Amino acid sequence: MAMKVGIFGLPIAIMRRIIACIVCILTVTSLRAQDSEPLLSRLKQTLLQAPEYDRIKLRTIDSLKQQLQQPGNQTPPAAFTIYARLFEAYKLFHYDSAYHYARLLQQTACRMKDKGRIAYARIQLGFTLLSAGMYKEAEDSLANMYILAEPDSIQALYYSQMARYYYDLGDFDNDAYHKPVYIRKGDVYIDSATRLFPEDSFDRLYLLGLRAIKAGDKTAAQEYFGRIIHRPNLSDHELALSTSTLCDIYVRNNQPDSAIQLLAQAAIADIRSATKETSATFILAQLLYKKGDVQNASLCINSAIADAVFYNARQRKVQVSSILPLIEAEKLSAVEKQKKSLITYAVAVTLLLLAVVVLAVVVARQVKKIKAAQQVIVEARDKEHAVNERLAETNERLADANKIKEEYIGYFFNVNAEFFNKMERLKQSLEQKINDRKLDEIRFIVHHNINLKKEKEELLRHFDQAFLKLFPRFITEFNALFKPEDQVALKEEELMNTDLRIFALIRMGIHDSEKIAHILQYSVNTINTYKTRIKNKSIVPNEQFDQRIMDIKTV
Repeated sequence: MAMKVGIFGLPIAIMRRIIACIVCILTVTSLRAQDSEPLLSRLKQTLLQAPEYDRIKLRTIDSLKQQLQQPGNQTPPAAFTIYARLFEAYKLFHYDSAYHYARLLQQTACRMKDKGRIAYARIQLGFTLLSAGMYKEAEDSLANMYILAEPDSIQALYYSQMARYYYDLGDFDNDAYHKPVYIRKGDVYIDSATRLFPEDSFDRLYLLGLRAIKAGDKTAAQEYFGRIIHRPNLSDHELALSTSTLCDIYVRNNQPDSAIQLLAQAAIADIRSATKETSATFILAQLLYKKGDVQNASLCINSAIADAVFYNARQRKVQVSSILPLIEAEKLSAVEKQKKSLITYAVAVTLLLLAVVVLAVVVARQVKKIKAAQQVIVEARDKEHAVNERLAETNERLADANKIKEEYIGYFFNVNAEFFNKMERLKQSLEQKINDRKLDEIRFIVHHNINLKKEKEELLRHFDQAFLKLFPRFITEFNALFKPEDQVALKEEELMNTDLRIFALIRMGIHDSEKIAHILQYSVNTINTYKTRIKNKSIVPNEQFDQRIMDIKTV
């Protein structure tokens, strides 16, 4: 098929790309030509109007909640639709509420047993967790989803979400080793998503532009975002998302004025759409601070703090804490210099005494605000430490579980190998006797060579050996939970007894009495009786006993 050509003999596709690049370049050039002050002044005015935009958002949410109470909307399909709209209203506005409705979506979809809705709910739950900076929980929500059987819209949503997950994870780690790996993974998911979105849709163009930015391809990024920004029906949120993403190119190329213009537009659009999960004001504060505009930087960073606290975005709080002290220190330094100058002039010019008093009051208020902001930083840091401690504890448990799995996988294969060898020898012997028609000898072999009691004892002995190899101090630490007279005393050549085996299985993560009874070939009542008797003898409270067992470490 012949390629379509336009003027100058160039292919139509190339002409479109050249035109898009020219449009984007003209847009950025016009932004440069503008003074940054009018946009920043607009931003200040819009910040004052932010409560009104929030009230509009809340009125919309209240209307949806009232619809939910109507009798006709109590059925699962109707409720699911309203929950989805409430989630959309909250997802960039307030994390806790968004998480609540994402869970309701999931529960309702499960009651309906609708796989498509279940997949949709899991993806939206992952979006909420990712927006809050809870990367591990977001991965758990999105992992192990079989998405190929779902409609294209669900697949596209999933792939877009996974691309954002890996890109955000790369930005969070921001190192030379892991970040490129995450970027490549994100690129793969973007490739899958863009094949499912319509050719000229916002989502497809945005994802292609985002991938170009991550690859450092300024020309391609300008092309895609140029096509987006000049769309006549662009929403405030889409404008904010596009301009704040495009500014990354200009930040990398050391063009702060163009980046500031784009970020100011993004911040204004975010306020108008009542978006609290945003990084525009935070990045704008950084650029203004580097430019020396401390006043506007402080205004933006305080807005970023308020948004992060309102939305409850953990990673945003941590990010803000890295620059807030610098801006506030610079601001405080300026205030202190001004204070000293006024005091000096006050000595020479007594008429300025009143002005000095007024200034002192202003300084005191500023210091109070700074202390309040510092308190926010301290609280965010404490929360970060708590999260890190929980992550360390989780990693330790995962490492412990991996050791147990590795050891018992080897144990399983060894025992099976021995069992198969024994069965093979028995099979060969029986076949020989059958061929020789020695029925009495067959009966003898079956009677004397198949001893279930011995096999069970052998199996338990192998379990004891493998477990004590993993937990060599288990018996000692188990006995430490009892008085000397109540401690376990093993018989000669006995590795463990039933008391120890029950709690050995609990230490391995098997807490269900029915499963323990099945493994040890006892009744459930017998196992529960054993556990109750042992706990009653212990010197620690019954409710703490299982946790003390779980605290016993591997090698």
